[in-house]
Amino acid sequence: MKSMRLFALAAPVLVVLSACGGGGGDSTPAVSNGGSTPPTTTTPTTPTIVASATVQNRCEKPRSGNATDQQGTLLNEQTWVRSWIDETYLWYQEVPTNLLPQNYSTPVAYFNVLKTSATTASGKPKDQFHFTYATAEWEASLKGVEFGYGFLLGIERNTPPRRAVIAMIEPGSPAARAGLQRGDVLQSVDGVDFVSASGQANVDTLNAGLSPSTIGTHNLVFSRNGSTVSTSLTAANVDTTAVQNQRIIDTPTGKVGYLTFNTHNNVAERQLITAIQQFQAAGITDLVLDVRYNGGGLLDIANELAYMIAGPQATSGKTFEQLVFNDKTRAEAPMLFRSRSVGFAAPQPVTANQALPYLGLKRVTLLTTGSTCSASESIINSLRGVDVEVNLIGGTTCGKPYGFYPQPNCGTTYFAVQFKGVNAKGFGDFADGMSPTCSVADDYAHALGDSNEAMLAAALRYRTTGSCAPATGMSRLLATMESSESVAMRLLRPQYKEIAVR
Repeated sequence: MKSMRLFALAAPVLVVLSACGGGGGDSTPAVSNGGSTPPTTTTPTTPTIVASATVQNRCEKPRSGNATDQQGTLLNEQTWVRSWIDETYLWYQEVPTNLLPQNYSTPVAYFNVLKTSATTASGKPKDQFHFTYATAEWEASLKGVEFGYGFLLGIERNTPPRRAVIAMIEPGSPAARAGLQRGDVLQSVDGVDFVSASGQANVDTLNAGLSPSTIGTHNLVFSRNGSTVSTSLTAANVDTTAVQNQRIIDTPTGKVGYLTFNTHNNVAERQLITAIQQFQAAGITDLVLDVRYNGGGLLDIANELAYMIAGPQATSGKTFEQLVFNDKTRAEAPMLFRSRSVGFAAPQPVTANQALPYLGLKRVTLLTTGSTCSASESIINSLRGVDVEVNLIGGTTCGKPYGFYPQPNCGTTYFAVQFKGVNAKGFGDFADGMSPTCSVADDYAHALGDSNEAMLAAALRYRTTGSCAPATGMSRLLATMESSESVAMRLLRPQYKEIAVR
C-alpha cells in the first residue's frame, strides 16, 4: 500500500437528482450429511475476512487482454473489498459487522455500505468520501484528461426551483468554443426545463445531458443578462488546465501575484513551477491563491506549492504533514516540506529532483469556498503549522483532513479513507471546515482574476486595511449578493476532483 501516491479528495455532486434502489440477496445452499440426518441450512452472520492479497485481482469478469486479472467469482471480489476495508480503513472498527456480501449484487454496492455511520460535531457524516471510479477514468484524470463539456457547473439548488450557474470554463473546450461564459445560468437540457421539471423521466434527461458518459450531442440553454444563449454541445476528452488567470496586480504597496489553481494533478507540477518562477522574477510581495473550486488531488503537489510559497527559511527540515493511520498500519515518517520536484508523468514533465523556485512569503491569501477541499486544505494547514500567516477570503472550506491510497481491483478503483493528516503543530481537526477571515460570496458577474471580482477585491482590501468591510460603492453591490454561507453551492464534477491522494 505504501508504495502508491497519496491523494486528498472529497465527494461532490454527480447528478441533479437521483433515484434510490435496494440490493437483493440469496441463501446459502443446504449441506448434505450423506443422508444420515436431515439437511440443514446455515446462514452466516458475519462476512468472511481473509488477507486481502489472497483474493486480489480474482475477478468475476476478467478484462480482456489484462494480465493482472485472474478468473474468479463475485464472492472473491466482495471478499477482497471487505478484507481490504478491514485492513486499511481508518475507522474499520466502526464498520457494521453484520453486512453480508450475498445481500449485494456487485462489489461496488457492497463497498458503498462498508463505512462508519458516525457524525461530526456539526452533525454531518464523518465519512463523506467513500466512492469508486472506473480505473481507466481515474488514471486518465491524473494526466489532466476529463470527459465532458469543459465547464464547471455550480448547483445552488437541485430541487425545483433549481438553479445552476457556470463557475468556470476550460480554455479550448467544447463549452469555450460554444461561447459559454462564467455566470451563465442554466435554463434547459435537451428540451427539459431545468428550473421546474419534475418526474423521473425528466430528471433522467437532465442528468444524462449534464453528465454524459458517451459521445453525443446535447442541447443546453442558458440565460445571460436577460438574453438567451442556446448551445449544442458534444462531450469530448478535455485537457484540463490546473493553473489559469495568472497575473501581477500593481498596488501602491507592492506587486501582488494572483493565479487560479484548480486541481492537484500531474500536469499541475510544471504549471505551478512556471508561475512561481515568473512571480519570483517580478518581485511580488504578496500572493493571492484562488482555490475556490480546487477539491484536491496529489499531496505531493500541495507540498511543493506550500514550499514554493514559504521557502526554505520557514520550512527547512519541518513537517508538511504527518499521516495518522489505523492501528493495523505501520506508522510512516512525517512528510517533510519538499524543496525539489517529484517529476510526475505528464505530457510535459518536470525533471525529477530539480530545485523548486520559492517566494519566501510570510503571508499568503487564499480564496476559498465549500468546494475547497482536502489537498487544498493541506496547503492552508501546513503553512499555518510553520507560522506562515494564511488569510482565507470567501467561504468555509469543505472540511476534509483525510486521504486515500487509491486501490484498483478488477477494473474498479476504490477510495476509502485511510489516514488523517496533521501539521507540524499536530493539528488536523477541521472536519467541519476552516472558517474564512472575511466571508464573501462568489461573484459570477466578474471573471476570475478581475480585481473587481468580489472575493479578489476583498483580498486586496484586507491586505491593505486589515478590514473585511467593503469600500464605499461596493457595499451596495455586495448587499444584492447572497452571503457565502447562505447558499450551499455544490459543483457538478467527478468525485476524484475532491481528494487527497498519496
